[in-house]
Amino acid sequence: MSFNHFLTPLCLASVLMAVAPQPAEANRLKLEQSPYLLQHADNPVDWFPWSDEAFALAKKHQRLIFLSIGYSTCHWCHVMEHESFEDDEVAQLLNRDFVSIKVDREERPDIDQFYMQVATKLTGQGGWPLTIIMTPDKEPLFAATYLPKEGRYNRPGMLDLLPQIAAAWVDHPQKLSQDAQEFLAGLGPRNDSRHFTPELISAAAERMKADFDAEHGGFGAAPKFPRPHQLNFLLQRHQVDADPQLLQMVETTLIAMRNGGIYDQIGFGFHRYSTDRFWLVPHFEKMLYDQAGLAETYLSAFQLTGNPVYAETAAEIFSYLLQRMRNPQGGFHSAEDADTQGVEGSTYLWQKSELLEILGKKRGERLAQFFNVKAGGNFTAEVPGEAAQGNILHRSKSLSDWAKSFGLTTAALSKEIETARRKLMTARERRPQPFRDDKVIAAWNGMVISALSQGAIVLKDDSLQQAAEETADFILSRMRTSEGRLLRRWRNGQAAINAFAEDYAYVARGLLDLYHSSLDPLRLEQALNLAETLFAEFAADGTVYTSADLKDLPQRTSERYDGAMPSTPSIALEVAARLAQLTGEPKWKARAEQLLDGATNEVKRYPQGFSHLLAAAELVSGKSRELVIVGRSQAPDTRQLLEIARSTYQPLMSLLFVAAEKQAQLTKLAPFTQGMRMVNGQASAYLCENQSCGKPLTTAAELSARLKPRR
Repeated sequence: MSFNHFLTPLCLASVLMAVAPQPAEANRLKLEQSPYLLQHADNPVDWFPWSDEAFALAKKHQRLIFLSIGYSTCHWCHVMEHESFEDDEVAQLLNRDFVSIKVDREERPDIDQFYMQVATKLTGQGGWPLTIIMTPDKEPLFAATYLPKEGRYNRPGMLDLLPQIAAAWVDHPQKLSQDAQEFLAGLGPRNDSRHFTPELISAAAERMKADFDAEHGGFGAAPKFPRPHQLNFLLQRHQVDADPQLLQMVETTLIAMRNGGIYDQIGFGFHRYSTDRFWLVPHFEKMLYDQAGLAETYLSAFQLTGNPVYAETAAEIFSYLLQRMRNPQGGFHSAEDADTQGVEGSTYLWQKSELLEILGKKRGERLAQFFNVKAGGNFTAEVPGEAAQGNILHRSKSLSDWAKSFGLTTAALSKEIETARRKLMTARERRPQPFRDDKVIAAWNGMVISALSQGAIVLKDDSLQQAAEETADFILSRMRTSEGRLLRRWRNGQAAINAFAEDYAYVARGLLDLYHSSLDPLRLEQALNLAETLFAEFAADGTVYTSADLKDLPQRTSERYDGAMPSTPSIALEVAARLAQLTGEPKWKARAEQLLDGATNEVKRYPQGFSHLLAAAELVSGKSRELVIVGRSQAPDTRQLLEIARSTYQPLMSLLFVAAEKQAQLTKLAPFTQGMRMVNGQASAYLCENQSCGKPLTTAAELSARLKPRR
């Protein structure tokens, strides 16, 4: 945003604001738990967290608020801190003329979403660090992302900008406040809903075909983001329409990402995004939500195609999560930084000489070929005062093709690569490591519960089931108030911040997936309870708002567009639609339809931007199926039917298990199952479509035949 948006009619005064009394304390961020806020605790800037104290001080002295929003693993947040917030000259201006507030966007998505909408509306773009200057009443006057200390590249500099804005506020506070109020009046949410039409689902698939990079996978040009929800949507559409092009798009992308530098070939897990169209040079941070979303996508692709590479990739992601990102007390950490000691990616780069030294000349040369390691490197890391070159490990051919090139069997080469990988990982762990943000976010852990639950079924791995159960128990026991309400963040034994709609939606979804893998009715009941709170407190006007009230912001926000993660309304729609399937209660379908209709106008303008919402829409458009299996819990015939039900890719089918020995436990949650019984003492499967259930099936062959995809 240009500051001139508000100041063009004004004559900027040459005087600066008179110095107001300084806060009695220095930097209050040292009292916070957020790793991002703690990173700024020693800045010379008199930072406040978002608090009543900060706004009271601003109102008392009529000082503007300087709001800076970011997160702990944000590269450009680090750059701006080093250039400006650690600089005494900039700090002097901020301390004299502003009340400065730091916000961790991962702790406070409500604040971030509202002011990101402001920035996008005024500048046409957003990103982090997000910089907002606003009145003591939280009315925005200026928005930008990264700002240098001194102006360059058509960006205003902090040293010039801050005195100008402070002076304008001294001379024209009423005019600026009035302009801001008029802007806010036009910013409110638009919920002019219309009835949803299924044609929008096909329209999104066609738009994605047009955007697809057939040579390298992914969509559009650089930079390329993983966007697992888009790939999941295409897999589901292929299942419904039998369109081979959609499956080919997904497979091309999954293989390209797995082979590329965006994937950590040694330590596993995906980096944030690729800076080029080839998936080679990543932005090196690793986010928890990317790992969870991509694990689900690779698992679904394996179920659909049987390609073992997809199962291996998912298993490797889980290995990374469990070994590096899991908190010993439970839950999963949020992210790992892109930078190590101020240099992006340095932990992950290799010299050819290192491979030869660690692996020996013969195997080192072979692995250098396999991972495309060159003597001169393929990436330059910017180091203060110099440029350090190194290699980002990536693959250009399949394992079988390389085995032929080396004259080895695929099994022998695979074993050699794994042995070499472990040695390289041991060496890499001796290097300085990137910072890890160890806070536990409820919503993101909900995503991990979903991924682990699916992994337990597809990979037949009981350890993943146990991890999913433990993560759910951690959230439901340690991240709740005494009244039973969810809390957003846990760190160092302290849970805090009332949960947002995102947390309720994603944890409810995780519990539904955990029910699918465990078949424990308690998990379904827990999901129902969270979903009831979600819709009672956050849903209104055909959408789901980020926060439950207007305590901290001028307006409530709702973001329907699916970004790095599926939007909260998209997940809420999925949860409601799945609960409609599982319980048979009409209110859940009605809630799903309200969200779908409320988003229709936005979806029409840009259907490919709502991939998860449209995938969930399939569940309420008459294409879903409900499968109820009744049997004795440990009986072989029951286990066989359940194995058939969960072994194939069935994104539009729900599964309920009624244990014959305690049938009332489930029928309380799903009354429509009350009349379903075992037939002649055999485990029986009831497949329901369009509110009508067919005759019970008692053999695995019958059920397998009926579960084949409908076209």
